[in-house]
Amino acid sequence: MEMESQDSKSVPPPPAYSGPGYPPAQAQYGFPQYVPGPAIPGQPVSNEGVTVQGQLITPTPIIWMPAPPPIPKCPPGLEYLGQVDKISIQQQIELMEMISGYETSNRYEIKNSMGQWLYFAAEENDDFTLNMYGALRSFTIKLFDSRNQPVMQLSRAFHCSICCCPCICCLQELEVQAPPGTVIGYVKQKWHPCLPKFAIQNEARENVLKMTGPCVPCRCYADIHFEVKALDEIATVGTISRQWGGWAREAASDASNFQVQFPMDLDIKMKAIILGSCFLLDFMFFERSGNRNRQRRTTGMHGAHRHHGVHAQHRHRRR
Repeated sequence: MEMESQDSKSVPPPPAYSGPGYPPAQAQYGFPQYVPGPAIPGQPVSNEGVTVQGQLITPTPIIWMPAPPPIPKCPPGLEYLGQVDKISIQQQIELMEMISGYETSNRYEIKNSMGQWLYFAAEENDDFTLNMYGALRSFTIKLFDSRNQPVMQLSRAFHCSICCCPCICCLQELEVQAPPGTVIGYVKQKWHPCLPKFAIQNEARENVLKMTGPCVPCRCYADIHFEVKALDEIATVGTISRQWGGWAREAASDASNFQVQFPMDLDIKMKAIILGSCFLLDFMFFERSGNRNRQRRTTGMHGAHRHHGVHAQHRHRRR
């Protein structure tokens, strides 16, 4: 027995794997929606949990996608997009918003197909703008990586929503910067009496791709798909799907879940602009309008009737 134990101790461990592959994924713990300040998951947070209404809630691990190597002529932080062809965008459910009825800044988790985090998106806005203008509000959304560094900034100015004429002041536009301060493209709405149509433009405002979708109010209780197409509108480059969350989730919250698909070899800047267009679609068609306390007074229950789109929101506010 002693001989066997000595032999087993003398056997060297197997050599470490040295072949190609990613480094181990980075795991962090935190409460993104409860962290004070901008609520970035990479911030150091206590690992002991928090107590909510006398119940201890332990933090869930946040697994970040391993950082890929730098890519020439690629905006810093967008290298992740060069290795994915499918992205999920999950809006966090704001508990204080559900309880109080007052609008709060939106926050989103951006993940790859394996559930690893790519970015965390946080809206920067003030309480007056949030509750006075609702879904029509101007906004700035920043996307942060695992090191809490802003890699993208999405901005939309306030526009009215009268759709009776193709007035340029009524059309929505999203500006995409990567890194913040450097414009890489735009998502610009094109006028149509009932269908959502957009042009995806480069930094010189030249049309590169087009995006179309169905009549949103006519597609209730189901997934809603937007198609990204080439300029000839024949070849489909990618899709953006807003997923139906079920009766309970849709009635309790307007938090959206999007699935984005595009070719792996698509230009990284175009991937970033398509990713940014999801946030514009969310505000235009899936964000509830106005103060929810006002909605409860007019409907008698939370979410009893829901208005899709900026045009329907404008008609509701005029009444």
